[in-house]
Amino acid sequence: MTSESYQTVPTIMAVDDSAVTQNLVKRALETEYRVLLADNAVDALSLIYHQPVSLLLLDITMPGIDGLELCRTIRNLPQFQKLPIIMLTARDGTFDKVQGRLAGATEYLTKPFDADTLRQVIKKFTQSSAASDKAPKV
Repeated sequence: MTSESYQTVPTIMAVDDSAVTQNLVKRALETEYRVLLADNAVDALSLIYHQPVSLLLLDITMPGIDGLELCRTIRNLPQFQKLPIIMLTARDGTFDKVQGRLAGATEYLTKPFDADTLRQVIKKFTQSSAASDKAPKV
């Protein structure tokens, strides 16, 4: 990607403590998106304050602050209340999915993930947010 196209493509941040998952996400998305990676909640919060992010991918199970707590924290910050947050986690039980929604997740995907499905879900949220940004203000 050229530096000019970097400014026009949506930025996706993936927060996961697994380097393997980070690599899989990056490879699945890097041709269409700018991908930022963080392996913990503190670094993720720092990044989203300094980089405009279009969508956040969160793992639940991480050391220290887990993905659910990070999701709740982000949802309590006014500037990020509309940010699409997709839980991308190995925790696939119904209770886990309910917890994700209650924490403020927009969508819930389980690992191992299919790269095409991940791209489709991200495209749905990045296109709808781009369309709403361009909608005339009344």
